[in-house]
Amino acid sequence: MSLTAVTLGNVVKKLYIFKMKSYMGLFTSLVILQLLALLFSLSGVGSSGGSINGNYVSVTYYSADMVIAFTLLWSFISAIMITTKAYREDDFIFVTNRFISNLANIAFLITASLIGAITALLSSFLLKVVIYYFVQVEPAINSSMVYSPMEFILGMVTTFGYIFLFSAVGYLIGSFVQFHKLFMFLIPVLLIGFIVPVSRNGFNILIYAGEFYFQEPSFFLTIMKVVGTVGILFSASILLLNQREVRK
Repeated sequence: MSLTAVTLGNVVKKLYIFKMKSYMGLFTSLVILQLLALLFSLSGVGSSGGSINGNYVSVTYYSADMVIAFTLLWSFISAIMITTKAYREDDFIFVTNRFISNLANIAFLITASLIGAITALLSSFLLKVVIYYFVQVEPAINSSMVYSPMEFILGMVTTFGYIFLFSAVGYLIGSFVQFHKLFMFLIPVLLIGFIVPVSRNGFNILIYAGEFYFQEPSFFLTIMKVVGTVGILFSASILLLNQREVRK
């Protein structure tokens, strides 16, 4: 039993390292998207103004939230891409099966999500530096250039969880499409056909889902929701892809 476990672990490790080297293009696209998001963020995410003692004051709000949004989109698309045939066939350079391939893919997505979370959070510091030195604005009173270590850790863990959640959704959609090409058309049709009628009845499922995951005040409950959902999504993906291998 131990020999089998060691062999399984070694194969997964080698395949994971191979994916990290082979999928560098995905990280290049991450950098490009985050730089693009930073460029958009320089215009500000909101503004307000008012008159005080005859003087007009305009306030522009800057945030790296757009960088995180672009990173979520990147993780979603990247997860779909690694389920495609072009990426999938690279796995069989090694003596492997679909289960081992799934484990290596999940390990890769964990690493990619962590890298995306770290770079997205660090981009907020870069944004502040660029605005401070290159944008003609007066520095805001009490604005902090740094976070406390605990704030940064909690922010990184939460951001990582959301990015990994989006990659799990993308991986499941990609798994459905690989299971049967018909799902490429069925999934958008079913989503639109379900969301639109329900929204007309006063219940917007997208807003509800956003509130359920993104507006939870408890950090612990947020992590539990993300972990539980990710576990279900990846389990479903593994079952689908394993069934596809059996059919072949």
